[in-house]
Amino acid sequence: MIHYRNFLEAVLLQRSTERLDIDLLVLPDTNLILIASVIEPLRGANRISGSELYRWRLLTPDGAPVPTTSNIAVPAEGIFRATTEDTPLFVLASYNWHRSATPALKMQLSQAARHRTMIAGIESGTWLLAEASLLDGQPATVHWEDYEDFALAYPEVGAVKDRFVISAKRLTTSGSLPTVDLMLEIIRQRQGYSLALEVSRLFRYEQPSFHADEQLSAASAGLGMHDPRVTQAVRLMEEHIEQPLILARLARRVGISARHLQDLFQQSIGAPPHVHYLALRLNAARRKVIETTASFADIAAATGFNSASAFARSYRASFSESPSETRRRLRRRITPP
Repeated sequence: MIHYRNFLEAVLLQRSTERLDIDLLVLPDTNLILIASVIEPLRGANRISGSELYRWRLLTPDGAPVPTTSNIAVPAEGIFRATTEDTPLFVLASYNWHRSATPALKMQLSQAARHRTMIAGIESGTWLLAEASLLDGQPATVHWEDYEDFALAYPEVGAVKDRFVISAKRLTTSGSLPTVDLMLEIIRQRQGYSLALEVSRLFRYEQPSFHADEQLSAASAGLGMHDPRVTQAVRLMEEHIEQPLILARLARRVGISARHLQDLFQQSIGAPPHVHYLALRLNAARRKVIETTASFADIAAATGFNSASAFARSYRASFSESPSETRRRLRRRITPP
């Protein structure tokens, strides 16, 4: 569950094609995977879209490379200071966060909160925000191991057991994988379901199985599809891109009613079947636009659209540009001056 409060205040989550800059304040003893959980979905969105939708900057309390739990120092691009810039700030911490919670840093965070459009506590970064009184009166989440201690230490904060929480101008996450979920949600809100779905496929993980039919499909990875009927439906969608199945037929193939399938999709991935199906087809079409020289009419036919014009309308609605604009933009990027 996601907690929204004054949702429209969250500029970070408004639909936009403009580049979003994010500052990452990384504290000592942060996990490498936590840092990657923030950066890699953004990098993936940039690569898939062919545009610099996101740019990030790593900061540390003293500007020096920050040691991680893997004994690999991560270089910083600068020192964190309380300025008047409004760039969203993500505070990343894993272990020994209290060593960084100096009066000076807490003061800087409080001052930064006056100007930053959004401040996020990533995993143990939530503790830092609470220490700086930046979560008072708001719901927030932390790593499940810390939940009881956090709730007792900060009764003025509404501690909840969620993967991530969005509340007014604050974001909090409960770990590395929930942070990936948060970044996918940011991408979904800003660029739409299709791009978020395609980025989620970058983080696919197929655990070895004794049965071939138990393997995860490419599109189901990263979406938390725990119900096998949803996974089966998505696999059928993937197999019928050129000639899409209507919902009633899809549900019959899975063995349940259309209404039940709609409910399962909403519970499992937060989107109805037709939205997910359209995203699969549009992503397949986008890959053909980028990777081939096929005509738009041929691409439309290959991805289940009745006409090139219908395809172009759906494409623009999803990606904020036409197929021809995508090709022209990417051609300019690779053509030497």
